Amino acid sequence: MTWPTHTVLNQSPPLPDYNLFAADPALREAALREGAKGAEALLLGTGAVLGTQQMQELGRLANQHPPVLRAFDSKGFRRDQIEFHPAWHSLMQGIVARGFHSGPWAQPGPGVHAARAAGYLMQAQVEAGSLCPTTMTYGAVPAIARHAALAAEWLPVIGSRDYDSRDLPLAQKRGALIGMGMTEKQGGSDVRANTTRAERQPDGSYRLTGHKWFFSAPQCDAHLVLAQVQAGLSCFFVPRWQPDGSKNPVLVQRLKDKLGNKSNASSEVEFQAAYGVLLGEEGRGVPTILEMGTYTRLDCVLGSTGMMRQALSAALHHARHRAAFGQVLAEQPLMRNVLADMALETEAAIVLALRMARAFDAQDDEGETLLRRLLTPAAKYWVCKRGPELAAEAMEVMGGNGYVEEGVHARIYREMPVNSIWEGSGNIMCLDVLRALAKSPRTLQVLQAELAPALGRHPAYDGHVAALQRQFAETAGLEARARRLTQQLVLALQASLLLQHAPDFVAEAFVQSRLAGDWGDSFGTLPGNCDFAAIQARALVL
Repeated sequence: MTWPTHTVLNQSPPLPDYNLFAADPALREAALREGAKGAEALLLGTGAVLGTQQMQELGRLANQHPPVLRAFDSKGFRRDQIEFHPAWHSLMQGIVARGFHSGPWAQPGPGVHAARAAGYLMQAQVEAGSLCPTTMTYGAVPAIARHAALAAEWLPVIGSRDYDSRDLPLAQKRGALIGMGMTEKQGGSDVRANTTRAERQPDGSYRLTGHKWFFSAPQCDAHLVLAQVQAGLSCFFVPRWQPDGSKNPVLVQRLKDKLGNKSNASSEVEFQAAYGVLLGEEGRGVPTILEMGTYTRLDCVLGSTGMMRQALSAALHHARHRAAFGQVLAEQPLMRNVLADMALETEAAIVLALRMARAFDAQDDEGETLLRRLLTPAAKYWVCKRGPELAAEAMEVMGGNGYVEEGVHARIYREMPVNSIWEGSGNIMCLDVLRALAKSPRTLQVLQAELAPALGRHPAYDGHVAALQRQFAETAGLEARARRLTQQLVLALQASLLLQHAPDFVAEAFVQSRLAGDWGDSFGTLPGNCDFAAIQARALVL
């Protein structure tokens, strides 16, 4: 007897190749508005390349085959090298070729940070672990640029569009990437508790002895490292190779077994009189490396936003093709609410991230500088907190298919928390918001000016801004209220941007749900009068 062949029915097809830039009106509009108009053609080309199934497969392979530490060779000599799957190198080759690691510094001009931000946000929709060395290199350039000798030697190679993964002295490299090492076992975010010591040498260099508990991307060609000198915590440039051509004694003890971020190598290292060059002044290590942190925090926001966008796109595509109880999921009233709510959250994150990027383009503008110092920690706190919630909801849209490793949602869910932890956890970000407000009285004025154009457009927004002003004026218990204050500040900024620039059906739904006191505790609790169909249609244009 011949039994009937099993037929697979009612499964959504794979997400086809599509242009990540063209299919995302919110990203396209924000990028052009915030200064990247001159890069529109380049971004369309980037979106077409990154939106392919081939790129998604590289992301899958890089995470399925994580890096391996080769501490010793077969004869017992130290190697301290990291082996990666070819997919990782393919991803990094594309990232470097697009200039996401250093483009705004190597080719400066109007809107370069905004253009990079849009591109980086699309790259995050492919694979997130490879963004770690990308981001650290981007953030390290301003600090290196302040040291004339290092800048002359290193910046031309860092600015190269050639990816060179070989572990060789700089003179033999076509390109270079930079990592960082700040935290130690006993301190974590409290880097002033670091015990690693740096001893000045007769030639002006330093020798570092100690350890780092999290040493990011140990395969990089150099790292920015914090260590103690007599004057206090200081910042050092520590290359993989010493000037005499020998390997610098930065010994990789092991790679971290992390929840997510599997494709990327994070390590524990020991310094055994490792060679280093002082960046900035002795005792001024925290301000020096925090400049790097400002840029890496921007990328935390961009990375989380990109993963939110990726999770939303996959969920929308699935819901448009999957039927249940006699109706396509995307057409069912409650699912329409869930999808629209996630789309609002994603669009709000996009417009905020690109507005931040514009502030990075205005380096010489005092107001934009103050706004950047305030907005960067605030946005990192809120967007990186919302990311895991959205990832979980998008996974639920997929049902059981979202919970298995063959799909992208499980990887996104495991990846999401890292951006809340890296570069300062939630409490650190909210305290930095308070510090930014306290450092200059003009900061509050700049914020008020940023919020003012949307006043009068919606009563709920006007009431929210007035309430926010009262919170700023109430100084008692401010630190204990820092999370609530930061959340309300970010929601005000997102609402302001949407009221000014988004379609009415997006802005109205966001303000009504986030600011009007009618916001539930989970996605899918939008008021029933929202235009779910229009929000969902705008969220992914295929």
